[in-house]
Amino acid sequence: MKTRAAQALSRPITLGGLTVPNRIVMAPMTRFASHGGVPPEELAAYYARRAAGGVGLIITESTYVDHPSAGQADSGSRIYGDAPLAGWSRAVEAVHAEGGLIFSQLQHVGMVRKDGDPPHPEAPAVSPSGVPMDGVLDASGRPVDGNPRAGRAMTRDDIDDVVRAFAEGAATAERLGFDGVELHGAHGYLIDQFLWSRSNRRTDGYGGGTASRARFAAEVVAAVRGAVSPGFPIVVRLSQWKNNDFDARTFETPDDFGTVLGRLADAGADAFHASTRRYWQPAFDGSDLNLAGWAKKLTGKPAITVGSVGLDNEFWDSLNGGAVTAAGIDGLLDRLEADEFDLVAVGRPLVADPAWAAKILSGREDEVVAFTPAALGTLH
Repeated sequence: MKTRAAQALSRPITLGGLTVPNRIVMAPMTRFASHGGVPPEELAAYYARRAAGGVGLIITESTYVDHPSAGQADSGSRIYGDAPLAGWSRAVEAVHAEGGLIFSQLQHVGMVRKDGDPPHPEAPAVSPSGVPMDGVLDASGRPVDGNPRAGRAMTRDDIDDVVRAFAEGAATAERLGFDGVELHGAHGYLIDQFLWSRSNRRTDGYGGGTASRARFAAEVVAAVRGAVSPGFPIVVRLSQWKNNDFDARTFETPDDFGTVLGRLADAGADAFHASTRRYWQPAFDGSDLNLAGWAKKLTGKPAITVGSVGLDNEFWDSLNGGAVTAAGIDGLLDRLEADEFDLVAVGRPLVADPAWAAKILSGREDEVVAFTPAALGTLH
């Protein structure tokens, strides 16, 4: 007899032209182990173990697209260059050998980058308006001189170059055998910087109202859609919070959120991955729906939820010494059974235990290896 978890989580679902065998997703978590941008054999084996452990879909750590200002660390992985692509090809083959599916997450960090950051230390940080994410501005609203996160506003040529880099990254991912891509439009990185009124102060067609601020993201999605096969899945990750501001709100109302989602869906997005720090928290007043629930309600597209699944606290608390204890998933299953969202992305529990999915599906929760911050120090 199937467990309740198995009944809710073992159902297949279609994303674009791809059938995912169950509802468990490995959340993208950057491990900064790709020295020189090259994912090592250990990273390929790390993903393969999760595929063997029952995860329906793996989303890789973020990979920098081929634009000089895209990255902020030499140990961050890249989706360009012979050696990085060979490493990712190895990871794809390893996951497929275990019967798994794997998406590449494509990223440009924008103003999160500091001057001199590798892999291209000579490249400036760029963003919609040159506004630093820590908000250090002078009285006229310009970045304070010497602010290490100050950069420059993107020109139209810059925008075209970055859009092209995302499209090329997606085409490369498909050529390497990835089963789909996720575009990182969350947490204060470049796509999110265009969406957020505090970081996007443009007065041209890329700024102003919500629909205009969504133009860049829509152009990225459309370019990616045009660069890959018709059935190749495109997921867009979105959030309210930023890495430097947990209380930020990109979308003040469901209407704002729906405007952005509509532009991205029209451009060719197949699904939305709504990143929250705690999946059980409502996204807007007057409803219990979380952000993924609203994404599904507003678009009818499949939605992925994420945020402290299986744990009693969120990621940053655990890194800062907060107690981490396992939590049941009954509340999650309630929401999944009510069709609030369609898939569940799991982070820290899968870092600690490659077989977390298989154990949850078979009712062996008592065998799950507990997460501790020490687990982030290895590629177990």
